Amino acid sequence: MAKQDQLHRFLFEQHAVRGEVITVDETFHHILENHDYPAAVKGLLGELLVATSLLTATLKFDGDITVQIQGDGPVKLAVINGNNLQQMRGVARVNGPVVAGSTLKQMIGNGYMVITITPSQGERYQGIVAMEGETLEECIDAYFLQSEQLPTRLFIRVGELDGNAIAGGMLLQVLPAADETSHDIFEHLVQLTATIKGKELSELDIKEVLHRLYHEEDVTLYDPQAVEFRCTCSRERCEGSLATLSKEDVIDILQKDGKIDMECEYCGSHYVFIESDIDGLKNERNQQLH
Repeated sequence: MAKQDQLHRFLFEQHAVRGEVITVDETFHHILENHDYPAAVKGLLGELLVATSLLTATLKFDGDITVQIQGDGPVKLAVINGNNLQQMRGVARVNGPVVAGSTLKQMIGNGYMVITITPSQGERYQGIVAMEGETLEECIDAYFLQSEQLPTRLFIRVGELDGNAIAGGMLLQVLPAADETSHDIFEHLVQLTATIKGKELSELDIKEVLHRLYHEEDVTLYDPQAVEFRCTCSRERCEGSLATLSKEDVIDILQKDGKIDMECEYCGSHYVFIESDIDGLKNERNQQLH
């Protein structure tokens, strides 16, 4: 039986260092199932999913987060949307050939990563990081160095197990109250954590993972948080988009196709509108205006 996607937080009792462990195999599967991405693009989306989930868990906020990579290479866009409830969705736009084994640079070309945090209350925050690292891990580490000022390291593991895509990862972060000795300990813990394998994250119980890595440390493990695929598309949202089109554009599409078929690029859901639906929307809009 597959493990449920979960995020676990933990704390080193003797050191001012905290951590997170995540497995997102099922969520990753749902993100991929309606698309036919090249293998390297699948891997990139998996890495982005793990990074976004770990990043979200470091934030104390209610709201949404978007982590997107844009560039001038064959992969124009790769994006994961999520929220503080660890509800995730993602998509990539590929406009050219991506060969197996392509590096991040070969897929994205010259690009940047944009991290947008939109709290339910308060101001939106946006951080932009140049894609100068060789891997997504390095790019996220650069983001933390730029914005958090707290030593932070990500460990992302994406691959295949028994023919199925798997994705998981870990994060270590020095706490704000740490002294100089904690920074030395942090580097030691980083070296231990770097030995984790994707198969171990996917198959082993979380307590066994932590024991294998840190058997000489006192580690407190907190209750897990579920991670799941959740798309925010709806017929109502599509209606809102249609309301922004001119009457001429709507008539043109209806005459050409007999219907308006709106497909969600994240989950593949179709929302179909025929002429009577459009008339109903117009009447509703007119009533709202008067």
